Amino acid sequence: MKNKVEYLLFKSFEKLFQLLGLDLSRKFSPILAAIFYYLIPIRKTTVIENLKIAFPDYNLDRIKSIAFDCYKSFAITLVEILYMPQMNEVDIKNKVICENLEFLRSKYVENKGVILLFAHFGNWEYLGASVGVQLNLPLSAIIKEQRNPYVSEWMNKARTKWTNNVVPLGISIRLTYQSLIDKHIVIIVADQRAEEKSIKVKFFGREVSVFAGPAVLALKTGAPIICAIPVRQSDYSYKTVFTEISKENLPESKDEKIKKLSQRHMSYLEGYIRKYPEQWLWMHKRWKH
Repeated sequence: MKNKVEYLLFKSFEKLFQLLGLDLSRKFSPILAAIFYYLIPIRKTTVIENLKIAFPDYNLDRIKSIAFDCYKSFAITLVEILYMPQMNEVDIKNKVICENLEFLRSKYVENKGVILLFAHFGNWEYLGASVGVQLNLPLSAIIKEQRNPYVSEWMNKARTKWTNNVVPLGISIRLTYQSLIDKHIVIIVADQRAEEKSIKVKFFGREVSVFAGPAVLALKTGAPIICAIPVRQSDYSYKTVFTEISKENLPESKDEKIKKLSQRHMSYLEGYIRKYPEQWLWMHKRWKH
């Protein structure tokens, strides 16, 4: 019953935003942010604690200001995702400016497969859909199912509206490996907390658990790791640059190679978060272990 009630609310917002149009709906984002931050504080304590860890030199007022801006960014992303069923191929193509798309295409034609690493930053759903349309290629997105199965089904329908397909996390390793062997592009969003037993790297000066999958697959298949971070612009478009994570000068040990590659990825992400802290999703306990 709880899932059905949540989904009914989810669909109600979808219909509201469809009626209002995307531009007008975005103007509701500060209201939604205020609701989630002040009235129904969703993970507010976690957000503030994470920001304190990441930016120990910031005073509390600055931390709270970034926290509220994070909720505004999340609200904008939510509005945009809920509006995706109304968008056409031209709409989604134009939402993301890929400053060096030909670099990604050149990596694809090397015929080694491509590991395309995203983060919960800006609007990562727009990024995946738009890149697939711009390349006119099917990208395989590794996804974690939502707790609510109705919302999961809705999200997966939106993700596969154009060129892309989805691979559930539970069976992702085998299918991801096969996709790379078949020389496809695989999207992995690998910035959130991994299990405690996973490898540890530095993130904002502290050790965190990270998913070793991207590094393991890159070393095993020879596929390049390409990072893409969508930065929201003042006109609500997104800009991204495709950057390869270097495999040069890696240690001899396999485990140390995996750790070094993972560290390079997380350091790259950290650089973007430091520049645009409000656009990263701080709502999970990233430093729990």
